Amino acid sequence: MKKKIAVISGDGIGPEITAEAIKVLKKVEQLFGHSFTLLPCCAGGVSIERFGEPLTEDNFQICKESDAILLGNIGGSKWKSAPIEKRPERVLFRLRGELGLSVNIRPVFIQEELKVLSPLKEQGLAKGLDIVVIRDVTGGSLPSEKYQGDGAFGREAFDKEYYNEKIVRETARWAFETAQKRRGKVTSLDKANGLISSVLWRTVMSEEAKNYPDLTLEHKFIDNCALDVLAHASDYDVIVAPNLFGDIISDELAGIVGAIETLPSCTICSNGKGMYEPNQLHNTNYEIIGKNIADPLGLILSVALMFRHTFKLEKEAQIIEKAVQQVLQAKYVTKDIYTDGANLVGTKEMGTLVEEEIMKLFKE
Repeated sequence: MKKKIAVISGDGIGPEITAEAIKVLKKVEQLFGHSFTLLPCCAGGVSIERFGEPLTEDNFQICKESDAILLGNIGGSKWKSAPIEKRPERVLFRLRGELGLSVNIRPVFIQEELKVLSPLKEQGLAKGLDIVVIRDVTGGSLPSEKYQGDGAFGREAFDKEYYNEKIVRETARWAFETAQKRRGKVTSLDKANGLISSVLWRTVMSEEAKNYPDLTLEHKFIDNCALDVLAHASDYDVIVAPNLFGDIISDELAGIVGAIETLPSCTICSNGKGMYEPNQLHNTNYEIIGKNIADPLGLILSVALMFRHTFKLEKEAQIIEKAVQQVLQAKYVTKDIYTDGANLVGTKEMGTLVEEEIMKLFKE
């Protein structure tokens, strides 16, 4: 297989974890006989400092012409006072909007060896935690038109919470088709008791569910789910949500896991093109930059998602996931997931360990 991959190392720890993800990607490329052309792309805060804007037209074209995008990290506190349109995060909104990357997929799971890091009590994890969050990223208030000005009561501002039937149906199909490959249950989140956009969301979700009679669909208000998932996390299979609610619930679930940097994520469109990033894409911890202590596992597992969703190479995806699992079973960890008795390794060492485990698994 021959494919082109745009590589945005980005800001902060981005270059460090991206290097390890590429190390793993190249090892799979070598072992399975694929050919991946990696195209460096400058975007985010580094682009602002170099070119004065988050994403230049030349670098956007690199992303547009690639089959997939690998993204390490975006943003940092040094740009927090910049206008919204000049912040590093605007890269995401442009790529999502102009490339049709409409659905964010976040698998949330607890590796057995890392259960001790979860803030939940042991009995709450007895049945495990294995959830996929499907989140729309093109509708809602986050990418919407913005207004700020002066009104009768002083300064005022608003964001537009906009949804249409097309956006909801596409998100619903991703959720239902994902659930068909899992345990067959979809929980749709909204705030239909207060938002008219949520009434549309719930209505279209229910209509689309009729095309999947073998699945179970339940509706929950976002606030009720945020409370319930703390006590009954194992009851959830696929959660589907509008943009802002999905952003919040997926971060809550990552917090429940307690090993946030080990989780993957991707944003994808209907034709399979995707942007692959760690679950926590905005790591602003400046204290760990350049010290070989950042955790690359989330981005490495996102490479597995790239093989699965964009390249349709399930065997390659599984070998990466199993390699990560076996490295953790051997108690090799980076600083963020260290507990007594584990073997502490750095960013580069973790990437090498996963690479070596892939070679062992391939030979088997």
